[in-house]
Amino acid sequence: MTVVLLRIVIFMVIGIAIWLGLRRIFRDWTSQFRAEDKAVHERDLRERSRPDVITLKRDVDGTFRPPDNDNRK
Repeated sequence: MTVVLLRIVIFMVIGIAIWLGLRRIFRDWTSQFRAEDKAVHERDLRERSRPDVITLKRDVDGTFRPPDNDNRK
């Protein structure tokens, strides 16, 4: 009976160690992806604020076109 309990305890310890390792890997990956997304978002905001970038508006037919009050003409 004690051998069976010992095996159960050993398998539980191994299972918990695997679970905690997988959880840590998942958290590390998600934090890395969030950091990369934040960097990309900040880069997009910097590019959007440049004067040579225009914002396109969706027309009634679904095509993206410059706004009507475009000063480039």
